[in-house]
Amino acid sequence: MPLDRRKFLKKSAVTGAGVALAGTAAPAARAAEAEEAQQPGRPAKRYSLTVMGTTDLHGHVFNWDYFKDAEYVDKAGNALGLSRISTLVNEIREEKGHCNTLLIDAGDTIQGTPLTYYYARVDPITAEGGPVHPMAQAMNAIGYDAVAIGNHEFNYGIETLRKFESQCDFPLLGANALDAKTQLPAFPPYFMKTFRVPGARPVKVAVLGLTNPGIAIWDKAYVQGKLTFPGLEEQAAKWVPKLRSMGADVVIVSAHSGASGTSSWGDQLPYVENSAANVARQVPGIDAILVGHAHVEIPELKVVNEQTGKTVVLSEPLCYAERLTLFDIELVFAKGRWEVESVSASLRNSNSVADDPKITKLLTDEHEAVVKYVNQVVGRATETLTTVEARYKDAPIIDLITKVQEDVVKAAMAGTEYAALPVIAQASPFSRTSEIPAGEVTIRDLSSLYVYDNTLVAKLMTGAQVRAYLEYSAEYYVQTAAGAPVDVDKMTNANGRPDYNYDYVSGFRYDIDIAQPAGSRIKNLTYAGAALDDAQQFVLAVNNYRANGGGAFPYVASAKELWSESTEIRTRIAEWVTAKGVLDPKDFASVDWRLTRDGTPVF
Repeated sequence: MPLDRRKFLKKSAVTGAGVALAGTAAPAARAAEAEEAQQPGRPAKRYSLTVMGTTDLHGHVFNWDYFKDAEYVDKAGNALGLSRISTLVNEIREEKGHCNTLLIDAGDTIQGTPLTYYYARVDPITAEGGPVHPMAQAMNAIGYDAVAIGNHEFNYGIETLRKFESQCDFPLLGANALDAKTQLPAFPPYFMKTFRVPGARPVKVAVLGLTNPGIAIWDKAYVQGKLTFPGLEEQAAKWVPKLRSMGADVVIVSAHSGASGTSSWGDQLPYVENSAANVARQVPGIDAILVGHAHVEIPELKVVNEQTGKTVVLSEPLCYAERLTLFDIELVFAKGRWEVESVSASLRNSNSVADDPKITKLLTDEHEAVVKYVNQVVGRATETLTTVEARYKDAPIIDLITKVQEDVVKAAMAGTEYAALPVIAQASPFSRTSEIPAGEVTIRDLSSLYVYDNTLVAKLMTGAQVRAYLEYSAEYYVQTAAGAPVDVDKMTNANGRPDYNYDYVSGFRYDIDIAQPAGSRIKNLTYAGAALDDAQQFVLAVNNYRANGGGAFPYVASAKELWSESTEIRTRIAEWVTAKGVLDPKDFASVDWRLTRDGTPVF
């Protein structure tokens, strides 16, 4: 889908601020420059600009935890939500002058909470006469100028993203999201805004939007053959000089990419995932970068450009609208042009302000509809199920996930040439705090168990491949000698591997001997009471993230795909519980694996 130039030009125009896409200075501005040039003793003109930024909002409008059905609280005392951000933005605009500020975001907007799920799937914005997305409503009301697209923007498919885009009063930027056929930008690459300065030439500010190349893997099912995602450094090097040639006095990059210079654990990406600092270091002409994607807090990071020696200032506000970044930029008019004299970054905290009543009034109805939805009772649990020990003990609550996935894929295989093959399933302990309480089970209980919008895929695997898969998964554990003290807080996450990259695989029995080195830990692996036959074939029910290569588990990404669907695994779990009526571990739980040390059980 090539770039619609007319739409791009329309969205790059700013009411009351002029259009700053190309061309020369206005006659009045040129006259002011000439006057200044004739009076060398006159004090230099100066201008102060403040660029505000958020990132990784993930559908958080209010300071509310839909999974707990209560106001959000955490140990650090943080608050979250765009309603708080709106109050902070209003304060900054009052303090700095609305005409001297810009508000941008670095992506991951329309996925992450039951609120965003509801308006993507339950009452979808894509339906004929459907609603306006709550995030579009809130961000329009707050007055965002431009937003970079994040990888999670693609989780519900391109149609949902395009509909959201059409509902926004600001452009969604993605210079490195290219049409697969034309290799032209599929989204506006940049946004430019003109700021008038009395008695001097206007200041032109360009915002270049860059997104994450991992989209090609993580949402392969939606983007393959349609969009490509080259590296951030490459596209920044292409676009920044163009923006400067178009008269940009200030160049800001809004990058859905962390600053660490690394990629997520295990992901085999063709480009560096968290490359914001690399962009600052390698591409000249950038003044500041709003960093996103990594969900870390960076008040201010200074990176020296290798070609120019100029310092580029980076900042990443904490995710979920918990922080607001401020780039304070000082410019001076010298030798007929504006020059950036200094850039500093700081953060404002959402917990220091109250909700903006305007946003509360605007979205109370949508919020209440989602609260009602997630509190629907879908069944009854005979006992409490938790993930507290799921990292190191075979927990029934994870068995629930694999059981649901097995049942869905078995039904999908019925009547196919693979119907007689055994179905196995993988699942990960995403959360350490998820709980399904005894008694009534609601949608929010099940949603907290499976927090990601993953969908199911069926892959054809051999016994040998499953064995290798399990060995790779077992690298999650720190090697621990027999007889050494057992500390559950230190025995997992070896080499930084996150919990979501540790998999159970159902249908087998096996020991994980953590006294052994990685690669030789799977012991006593059996299927149906006998030693596993390496040649036997299985159908693996696997989430789309893993199926596409997420976590770099061996063989699964290249394995033959037999089936896939667009319904979220979370929804399948809710359907399964609803059909059963009673959530009883005897219907899904079994102890299939255990940790050992030199053959002796750890627990």
